[in-house]
Parts: sequence; structure tokens; C-alpha cells
Amino acid sequence: MKCEEREVICRDGRAALLRSAHPDDAAEMVRFLLDVCGETEFLLAYPEERRSLTDEGERTFLTRLTADDNELMLTAWVDGQLAGVANINFSTRLKMRHRANVAISIRRAYWRLGLGTAMLTELVDVAKARPEVRQVELEFIEGNSRAQALYEKVGFRVVGVHPDAFVLKDGAMKKAYLMQLKIR
Repeated sequence: MKCEEREVICRDGRAALLRSAHPDDAAEMVRFLLDVCGETEFLLAYPEERRSLTDEGERTFLTRLTADDNELMLTAWVDGQLAGVANINFSTRLKMRHRANVAISIRRAYWRLGLGTAMLTELVDVAKARPEVRQVELEFIEGNSRAQALYEKVGFRVVGVHPDAFVLKDGAMKKAYLMQLKIR
């Protein structure tokens, strides 16, 4: 799926370009994924779990993704650098077509610039354009208070908890909080 490009202004005055991921973004996407996984414990993978990613494999993935009407990967570019990636998936199952799932990650150097709000709002707007979608869902790892504040700012509310959903390298168990935004 593709979306229209649009420019947003970051809190520091720089322009950010929001656009669909392209297959030509593959090499930058691989670098981004390796970098962001090492910047925080709040993403689903560690950098070493991403080391098997290749530019060619990512290109194939992004080619498939752009042709899929039920999935959008949104990218944010600041000064020519990939600053953030967010995606939305729409279920094709009849019993779940009313639900969309989102996820987002922003490179640490671009935190607190408003990119998260802009990207998440864009994905919610994409969901609102599909009449069958009634709610947008996401989850975050216990302790990620910045993410929770962002999600609540956009209108998401905690609707459930998965105890012991994640095990960190040090053995610590973390909950996953499930959030939902009703759009209809």
C-alpha cells in the first residue's frame, strides 16, 4: 500500500518528509533497523536478531509490501536521513476486518521532535479511510512511558495486559500493554 507524501515541520523547525517505504529504501532500512534495536530495550528485537537482514531481502520485502493493499509502511525522512518507520496492518479475516494494528520506531536522535505524533496520526487517518475499520490497536513494553504518553495523546487507551510477555537479556520479565483507539 502507498500513501501520499507530505511534509511536516518538526519541533526544532526542520522539515520531515512522510512517505511510503520504497524498495529503493532497502539499504537504509536495514541500517535503521540495526540502529534502533540497539538504542532501546522497548523494541521487539535486539540488534543481533536483525543481523541476518540483507539489502536484497529487505528490497524483496518492501516490493511485496508496496503491492499489498492491507499493509502500509510509513517512513519519516529528516535531512535525507531515515528518522522513523511506522506501519499499519489490516486484517483480512471476516471476524477481524474491523481491526488495524500499528507499530512505530523512531531513531533516538529524532525523539521529542513530534515525528511520532505525526506518523501515528497519519496511520490513524489511513485506518479512518477504510469504512470497515472500527478500531486501531497496538502494544508496548512495560516501562516505555514516553511511548505510552504518545499513544494516549493520540487517543489510545490501555485495554489489557499480557503478563511476562517479554524476557530481557538480564532475565527481567516485562508486561505488554495492549492499547486501542476506537475510530467508529
